[in-house]
Order: sequence, then structure tokens, then C-alpha cells
Amino acid sequence: MDILPPFISPVFPVFLQGLVLSLGLIVAIGAQNAFVLRQGLRREHVASVVLFCALADATLITAGVLGMAQALGRQPALAQAMALAGAAFLAWYGWQALQRARRARQLQTAEGGVGLSHGAALAQAAAFTLLNPHVYLDTVLLVGSIGAQQPDGLQGWFVAGASTASLSWFTALGFGARWLAPLFARPRAWQVLDGLIGATMWLLAALLVRHALQGT
Repeated sequence: MDILPPFISPVFPVFLQGLVLSLGLIVAIGAQNAFVLRQGLRREHVASVVLFCALADATLITAGVLGMAQALGRQPALAQAMALAGAAFLAWYGWQALQRARRARQLQTAEGGVGLSHGAALAQAAAFTLLNPHVYLDTVLLVGSIGAQQPDGLQGWFVAGASTASLSWFTALGFGARWLAPLFARPRAWQVLDGLIGATMWLLAALLVRHALQGT
């Protein structure tokens, strides 16, 4: 499913769609991001925590795309319904982001407290990642259903784009914590970011609707 203009090559728009969609869903004020930022500020097991979070996302996204591809199969009506459902969710998510942009919020974390062992750090990373029900809605259902509708042979590039977004975000958050923390502590920065996310989600929703209607 090419919902971005096909330029340069068929691969690039699919990769970019996965990248943008995943970034829009993952960049938000939340417990997982606060934990990764905390570990980065403390310079404590950063590589392990970043790698775990990125691999968990990549695994869930891959499972979602492969599972949804099997479920959709040769059922164009189901594919169209999933595209419209995804568009509705993206529109709602974009509206939520635009509402957040109207309020001053910030990502806070404390550098103090007792240090964590390597096992405890990974256990907390697992809890913040896998015990959050939204992660399954985002990665398995939403990203999976959109990725499954990509053209044959290009689904892997969609997964690669979405996984690259997770790896890049967590790497920047963990290893760039000392430089990013002051920025993330500014409510205005999150308001601008949420505004951009909201606009991007609405654009993707509109393109999904167009794709669904063209498939009729």
C-alpha cells in the first residue's frame, strides 16, 4: 500500500511511512521514555536498556505485520475495514496530540535514588514496555495492519523503517540524555512536538482513507 508519493524508488516511501508512523506513536511523555531518560542521565546500563526497548518494539512490529498479513490475506473487504479503522485511530491520536499541544507539560525524571543492577534495569525496562497495553495496540494492531497492506516484497522495508524509528529514538534518549534533558524539561518544546505529531497523524489518516476508498 503506497500512501506516500512514489519517488526515488518504491522502497523509500514505504520505509519512510514506517519511520514516520512509528516516531509519531513513540515520541510522547510516558513512563518508558522517562525511564530511558533516567538511565541515560545516570549513565547506568544505557546500552542494555536502549537495546531491549528497541528490540522489543521491532519484535512486536514484525509479529504484527506478519500476523496481520496472514489475517488479511486475500480479503480486500477486511483490508479496507482495517485501513479505515487505522485512519480513525490516527485521527483520534492526532486530535489527542493537538490537545496536548495546548497544555504546558514536560518530561521529568530524577537523577537521584538508588542505582539499579543490570538485571533490575532490564526488568524495569521490560515492565515499562510489555505491561503497557497501548504498546500492543500501537505496534501489533495499528502498525501491523498498515504494514501488512504494503505491496508484496516491501513489507520488510516498512518494518525496517518502523524499527529504525524506535532504535533512533531510544538511542538519542539514552545516550543523549545529558543534552536532551534540558530541552525535554521545557513545556514549549513538547507543545511544538505534539503539534507536529498531530498534523502528521492527520495527514497519514487522510492518506489511509484515500487508499481505502480507492480500493473499493
